[in-house]
Amino acid sequence: MDIQFTAKIFAPDIEPRVRHKQIFETFDRLNSGEFMELTNDHDPKPLYYQFMMEREGEFSWAYLQDGPDLWRVAIGKK
Repeated sequence: MDIQFTAKIFAPDIEPRVRHKQIFETFDRLNSGEFMELTNDHDPKPLYYQFMMEREGEFSWAYLQDGPDLWRVAIGKK
């Protein structure tokens, strides 16, 4: 998958209490057709479910790396 990322986030560097808020703020700044790369030290499945609830139909989600130590996800804005 050859994607140009507009933004990259390494989630473990963000304080947990503001992590999802900052990820959503970054996503909201994307233009249609742009992607952000999220890297995390665990499967960000809870974040995926939050995207399903709060941004249904507005995003794409594709795993680029699926553990066991790092997870990388391409999150696109439709």
